[in-house]
Amino acid sequence: MNLGHMLGAALALAAADPARAAGDAARGEQLYEGCQDCHSLDKNDVGLRHRGVFGRKAGSLPDYPYSDALKNAGFVWDERTLDRWLANPQAFVPGVRMFYHLDKAQDRADVIAFLKERAR
Repeated sequence: MNLGHMLGAALALAAADPARAAGDAARGEQLYEGCQDCHSLDKNDVGLRHRGVFGRKAGSLPDYPYSDALKNAGFVWDERTLDRWLANPQAFVPGVRMFYHLDKAQDRADVIAFLKERAR
């Protein structure tokens, strides 16, 4: 493989990694409105509150009734785990109750940027 092909392959791989996509927090805030049927930043509802989600262990809020699958998931929320979750929560953690997902990597990156920057 020549240098041009290697560079092209590396760029394609980087572009395909949604966790590396630059997110727009303002657009993410608009997209987050679709999440608010079940979630909010500060109150548990059908879904748990999102304030402080970055760096929090999945299934660890003491005042939310998580599925056993999420209580036992054993990971911490970060860009990669949130991207995988938002892409397909039931494939990422089989047995969870969440069904909502975002198909587009840029939409996921934008929501993640919003949660990271504005939901501390």
